[in-house]
Amino acid sequence: MKPIIEKELCIGDGICEDICPQVFKLKDDGFAHVLDKNPDSDFWSAVEEAVRECPTDAIVLEAYGPEEELAA
Repeated sequence: MKPIIEKELCIGDGICEDICPQVFKLKDDGFAHVLDKNPDSDFWSAVEEAVRECPTDAIVLEAYGPEEELAA
């Protein structure tokens, strides 16, 4: 699974970056961005917490495509 930010739902709250700055970052455009679409397993509990805590449910976990699974 890879974390994805749905830009149309993101309000730039930044809680995802507070919870897991290794994977999420609030950038100059005011929106959260995924820094690492294949985060280390050490960060998965924080990624899942960010998904749960996002006030607009803008973070989703999406399955890797066939090519991505090979690269992961």
